[in-house]
Amino acid sequence: MDSELKITNQWNEDEALYIRKKLVEFNRNNLSKNDITFNDEKFSLVLKDKEECIFGGITGHLHFQCLHIEILWVDEKLRGQGYGIELLKMAENLAKVKKCRLIKLDTFSFQAPDFYEKMGYEIYGKVEGYPEGYNQYLLLKRLKV
Repeated sequence: MDSELKITNQWNEDEALYIRKKLVEFNRNNLSKNDITFNDEKFSLVLKDKEECIFGGITGHLHFQCLHIEILWVDEKLRGQGYGIELLKMAENLAKVKKCRLIKLDTFSFQAPDFYEKMGYEIYGKVEGYPEGYNQYLLLKRLKV
């Protein structure tokens, strides 16, 4: 390793964006050789009342023909009323419109692994003891293109 180089340990938004941009360029160059659709965009679906108060939503991003759900949240007062199902179905429809082949997400054992399995998602990974006393589940749903 070049002794003129150093590694710093501090968050810098511009540097993080630059690193992401360079990886995206690398991925795009390699994927285009195999005719893989490269999409890279963020999305959000937000559940609001008529006063624009937020009571739930899904956030995530699309890339490599995959919709990745980062967060799905519904206010505790509204859980069990179908809003999570509606939000998830809307995300699935978005994935189909964007020609995604799969949807990926993760959840903890105290959150909603059973909900996702009932919605057709399969567990493909499990991290035991993360966070301590719980498990993290990695789930996916394959879509017909």
